[in-house]
Parts: sequence; structure tokens; C-alpha cells
Amino acid sequence: MDLILWRHAEAEEGSSTLPDKKRRLTARGENQAKQVARWLRQHLPRKRRVIVSPAERTQQTAHVLELPYEIEPMLGIGAAAADVLTVAGWPGQSGAVVIIGHQPTLGRVAALLLGGVEADWSIKKGGVWWFSARARNDGTQTTLRAVLNPDFA
Repeated sequence: MDLILWRHAEAEEGSSTLPDKKRRLTARGENQAKQVARWLRQHLPRKRRVIVSPAERTQQTAHVLELPYEIEPMLGIGAAAADVLTVAGWPGQSGAVVIIGHQPTLGRVAALLLGGVEADWSIKKGGVWWFSARARNDGTQTTLRAVLNPDFA
């Protein structure tokens, strides 16, 4: 299984009149999403699912990937790392699952997968962390295949 964690691209600042869930991508964020989406389209396997938070900015990020996506309330702002892994079906799902979500959740998932313990790791806006799981001996081996920031896509 491949699990791709994609943090939404840069979004407008929240305010008392703009609920967090309704924040939209900035022009820079749209460019970030397009750069990363181009790279992902070149590398994603044919068997894949794209699952996004219900927040506007995650859906806008997903939209530029030009693939069908599912909106999953469990991936909303403030989701737990365990919720992300459950939604993704990690590590038993076949193919690839792209999760488009938020910080600090995605950083906590990355820390859990690599270090075995949740920690507040930072994933840049628009950044991707690509993990693979494979059965080895009597357990699952997790490998980090790629980390991509929009500036390098």
C-alpha cells in the first residue's frame, strides 16, 4: 500500500467573519497545488483513491489533481492521526491512497509512521509525504518514498 499525505496548499487567513472550514486557496496556493498535482499525476499508480477533508481549501487542492475524490468528514480540521490511518485503510489497503488534509494532523501521522509515536512534525503547505507499507517477516515495514515541497515540484 502507498499512503500519500498531501497538505492543502496556501490558503487565505481566517477571521471572525470567515470560518476556518470556508477558507480558500490564495493565488500562490493555487500555483502550489498545480505544481504538486502535475508531479503526482506523473507518479501515482493507476489503482488509487483520493480522500479529502470537507474544508474548502482541501477540495480546491484536490480539484487541480483532476481525479475523482471523496470527501470524508473524519479528515476534517483537528482530525486525529488514527482517523487518517483508519480512513486510508493503512496498511492493508491495496494500491495508493492520497489523503488531502491539515496540520498538525498530517505531521502527526508522518511521525507515527516513521517513529512509532505521534509528534508535531511540520509538513509545508502544499507538501507531500509518500509512504509505502509492505509485509516483512511477521510485521509491516514502512518506508518513506518521497517528500516533496511545492518549490521543488
